[in-house]
Amino acid sequence: MSKQIIISGKPVGPKIDLPTAASIMKTALEQGATFWNGGMFYGTPEYNSLHVLKYYFTQYPEDADKVTLSIKGAFDPKSYQPTGSPAAIRADVERALQILAGTKKIDVFEMARVDPKVPIEESVQALAELVQEGKIGGVGLSEVSAASIRRAAKVARIEAVEIELSLFTTDPLSNGILAACEDLDIPVVAYSPVGRGFLTGQIRKLEDMAADDGRRHWPRYQADVFDQNFKLVAAVEEIAQRKQVPLASVAIAWSRQQGSKIIALPGASKAKQVVQNCTVVELSDEELREMDRLLKSMPVAGGRYPGMLEDQLNG
Repeated sequence: MSKQIIISGKPVGPKIDLPTAASIMKTALEQGATFWNGGMFYGTPEYNSLHVLKYYFTQYPEDADKVTLSIKGAFDPKSYQPTGSPAAIRADVERALQILAGTKKIDVFEMARVDPKVPIEESVQALAELVQEGKIGGVGLSEVSAASIRRAAKVARIEAVEIELSLFTTDPLSNGILAACEDLDIPVVAYSPVGRGFLTGQIRKLEDMAADDGRRHWPRYQADVFDQNFKLVAAVEEIAQRKQVPLASVAIAWSRQQGSKIIALPGASKAKQVVQNCTVVELSDEELREMDRLLKSMPVAGGRYPGMLEDQLNG
């Protein structure tokens, strides 16, 4: 099984302890997590996950060739809008390369969202030209529809498609995204396999989240739907208890077993979490059928993203 970690799914800032972060990343590599994912908008233009990556590969230059690095960009964090024009994509790639300063090549560069103002063929062609120039290793897509995937694949080889896939977000099973990736032999990077923390068992009531926790603004964590959504958590937790494994491990396994080339993308901020996430758990056919029955009887309430962010999905 391929393993992957997310370098930072949350904004990073100057207060991040770089030696601690590097130690956790080293643990991930030692556990076999060789596909790493970061974003230029995970933080600020002056300090984001690429700066953390630069620090790591400066400390451990021998690890650069051991890691496949996927970077998301072509997205303006100030306006929260995708920037898919060829000029904007090229500028973002150049900026990413400048930050990394030769410590690590970019193996895959992903458009974080599809820009509705730019035909996807133009965006992908720009990325394909950057591949030809040796600036990046391959083309990636994120949050794209099945139709967009098929259009993009006619322009260039797509090395990865990153989508949200979890027991809380099963849309790719029915909207054609997984089918398109299977047809085109494209690996799927499944982010948020633990439902943004819901499927870790650590959040059992609204009060378990700090007052400043950003998830309090997200649709599935609202008071009017929280109890409904927690029913699914409790039901899957029973399966985890029978298997004597962590709830998160069952959730990750479910996402991974939804296709032949799916890489689950759980975030982690502690070495213990990394080790747990990298421990492979297999679900039996009967367990998978049981979980399918749970999904049908306990539908998840609320959208995936708040406000205009929901409008940017599956372009």
